[in-house]
Amino acid sequence: MEQQQLEFNKNEDTMRRLLSTMKQRLAVVEQGGGKKSLEKLRQRGKLSPRERISYLIDKNTIFTEIGAFTAYDMYAEHGGCPAGGTVAGLGYVSGRQCVIVANDMTVKAGAWFPLTGKKNLRLQEIAMENRLPVIYLVDSAGVYLPMQDEIFPDKEHFGRIFRNNARMSAMGITQIAAVMGSCVAGGAYLPIMSDEVLMVEGNGSIFLAGPYLVKAAIGEEVDAETLGGAVTHTEISGIADYRFKTDQECLDRIRDIVARLGHNTGAGFDRIAPVAPLKPAEELYGIIPEDSSKSYDVHEVITRLVDGGVFDEYKQDYGKTILCGYARIDGWAVGIVANQRKIVKSKKGEMQMGGVIYNDSADKAARFIMNCNQKKIPLLFLQDVTGFMVGSRSEHAGIIKDGAKLVNAVANSVVPKITVIIGNSYGAGNYAMCGKAYDPRFIFAWPNAKIAVMGGEQAAKTLLQIQVASLKAKGETISPAEETKLLKNITDKYNAQTTPYYAAARLWVDAIIDPAQTRQIVAECLAAANHAPVEEAFRTGVIQV
Repeated sequence: MEQQQLEFNKNEDTMRRLLSTMKQRLAVVEQGGGKKSLEKLRQRGKLSPRERISYLIDKNTIFTEIGAFTAYDMYAEHGGCPAGGTVAGLGYVSGRQCVIVANDMTVKAGAWFPLTGKKNLRLQEIAMENRLPVIYLVDSAGVYLPMQDEIFPDKEHFGRIFRNNARMSAMGITQIAAVMGSCVAGGAYLPIMSDEVLMVEGNGSIFLAGPYLVKAAIGEEVDAETLGGAVTHTEISGIADYRFKTDQECLDRIRDIVARLGHNTGAGFDRIAPVAPLKPAEELYGIIPEDSSKSYDVHEVITRLVDGGVFDEYKQDYGKTILCGYARIDGWAVGIVANQRKIVKSKKGEMQMGGVIYNDSADKAARFIMNCNQKKIPLLFLQDVTGFMVGSRSEHAGIIKDGAKLVNAVANSVVPKITVIIGNSYGAGNYAMCGKAYDPRFIFAWPNAKIAVMGGEQAAKTLLQIQVASLKAKGETISPAEETKLLKNITDKYNAQTTPYYAAARLWVDAIIDPAQTRQIVAECLAAANHAPVEEAFRTGVIQV
């Protein structure tokens, strides 16, 4: 018992250190382009993007930020791009859950880097999948020209945003654009393709070409306000619907507009009065081992997430390396699919490694996912997976077939899927447990998460063998000391690419979250998902049984 407490304390200390690092990095990200840039905003009477969001959302409600670590530790040669130059997420405005997207003008004047575009497309995807109103707080200089070839022409680039504007309008999704700063060139289409356009006098401007480009193109000399300011677009062009003296007045009107929106038919997911979990969420810090290769009982995680600790387990004695079962989170009915990390005994009496997907566990999980689709119950995946079982015994038993069955069920699932990576996420296990490629409505990672094709040690040794063999083929030799140094270099580089920050920077996950806030965040995602009816029938196509 004393040893267990020591392990718990050690794990807790490690997780708290990881959380402290995350909060320190997040605090830097939240400064945007820095204090000097923020001071320039103040001089123009403007709010920062985070201040705008804070003013806009309902008091005493939470803002679930998406993509705070977008472009983290990237674009150094261009001065960086904190949060991808955009602050965005889910927030409540006049009692309505909305997607809010605010350009950060302190970061290169709000210019669009490649990952800025990817982040904005992700937010539009969330709005479309969940039928949520979108509020754009526009303040952007347009495409970042030094990288225009990576943001301008392709299918998932800048222009896709305006295509999505049109598609969302056809879907009946309300879009409100408040132009609170620059809105230039192709970016000018975003507000015009929204339902209503608001502008702030003196700061807001919309034009296809700014004064300098107009002078260069046609020789006309004109100032920004005359060319495309709030007065011009509310009195002359008719492009804008309202104009205001301050950011605050503009944001107040947005609240009024949202307050009058009608309500659509939702998905009808079952919800009852919430009940607190059986055990404190903060205890999650001590459950996950400091060493990601060690085992633990994922029941202990589930107990601290679900209402009353109640988890009705499906096929409890079969396929034990994946737990499946029904529960409630903040009153919402959910189906949970979680990797079991402790060593378990199979139905044949064999010991099975935790975190590995075996034939029987893949078979069970696939059937459970089908059941949740049949019953219209959203799915929550808790990933801590090292992959599928390998070796002759598994191959002869048809592990590829059973794995394909699970992947098929995940891919074709029509109920909302929410994924939380609470530990390892390796190889095909990432796919089977609804990784980014399998369209989860939302996907999050804990600060200890690792995402890669395989574990760092195995990958490094494999890469080392390849490099040593290549050198030998050229007739070159390598000493044991050089081999050790090379292994360390490979391991360090590989491990750097498996961190949650590396994943979040590239939007492989929507956010890195505090484990103790998992229940709250999942509940917000379930509330968002309930806005959109499940319109498709669940079909799996051809499956080998």
